[in-house]
Amino acid sequence: MMPVNRVVVIGATGSIGRQALDVIARFPHELELVGAVAGSRAGALADALKPFPGARAVVVNPSDQVPYGMATGPDAACELAATQDADVILVGGGGAGALLPTLAACETGAVLAVATKEVLVMAGELVTATAAAHHTTIMPVDSEHSAIWQCLRGEELETVARLILTASGGPFRAAPLEEIPGASRDRALAHPNWRMGPKVTIDSATMMNKGLEVIEAHFLFGLPYDRIDVVIHPQSAVHSLVEFCDGTLIAQLGIPDMRAPIALALSGGRRLPGVVPPLELTQGARLDFEPLDPRRYPALDVARRAAIRGGGVPAAMNAANEVAVGAFLEGRIPFGGIAEVVAEVSDSFPGGPVRSLAEILAADAAGRRQAYDLVEEAALSPAGPLP
Repeated sequence: MMPVNRVVVIGATGSIGRQALDVIARFPHELELVGAVAGSRAGALADALKPFPGARAVVVNPSDQVPYGMATGPDAACELAATQDADVILVGGGGAGALLPTLAACETGAVLAVATKEVLVMAGELVTATAAAHHTTIMPVDSEHSAIWQCLRGEELETVARLILTASGGPFRAAPLEEIPGASRDRALAHPNWRMGPKVTIDSATMMNKGLEVIEAHFLFGLPYDRIDVVIHPQSAVHSLVEFCDGTLIAQLGIPDMRAPIALALSGGRRLPGVVPPLELTQGARLDFEPLDPRRYPALDVARRAAIRGGGVPAAMNAANEVAVGAFLEGRIPFGGIAEVVAEVSDSFPGGPVRSLAEILAADAAGRRQAYDLVEEAALSPAGPLP
């Protein structure tokens, strides 16, 4: 009988967190929830934890009434992330705000299951170095990176020619180019395959999510950026591929359901039975692949430029993207303004090495301030701000 993995979930009320709690509840003989962190919704966290009466609960910045016994504040979140009572700490949400709990989790020697791209984008060198120093294993949860991890099991890294991330193309894969900059909020949120939170869904529409994933893959697998590619795959059945030096490729396939990579990470790499239904290859399934059109998705190139420059640039870029996506969702800038804001911030941000957490946080704050200023100018796109 395999031991039960004790789990802490950071971002428990978000899309990844809710699915993680579902997986834990379904496999009580393999997984046990010992604690959960939410950003602001204390009531939602309390409701989510009803099936787990013994779990500790923390809300970082409560926006509603906090139930008795629920801890509050960033220090409490970091304390829970650093607990020695967990075998796996899942970072499933929070964007840039998840960085401090992630660094705390890096010092535990447990498995750090990362679903929040931003922590490696902002501080990839610091996170990986801290984890290595404390013998903490980083396991990817993003479907694309989980797929690569699965494809690399039993392989030597020096035999890898390329990592190939797949992208559905989002809602604008076939849209006329002239319609994209002024696209509506509802249209941008209409992802054809995945059901995610609004920020991640907009990142998918701009393709910034793939830019963040390229940076994440660089730190997770140690390959240079010129050996990490992106290809359009509308069906989202192949989650990623690895090309090897002998010219062969290995791909990982499955239905677009995040519970599969979540379960694999929470179990420490063990496969749990019946997590998701299998992909039915004989039911008219297609596997189409298309080259990525940079005119359609300029945000991906913005992210690559920031990644190559390194230092604090990716942190500033990520901060600008969070601000710009929020502004678009609020109707303050047009869809095309997202990439414009991010490009202006990241391309103008000074390079140079980043040696400390303080410098990373300073880059994040500077990028955020500049992005707020650009949003306020409200003249970044010919289409102008949304009505």
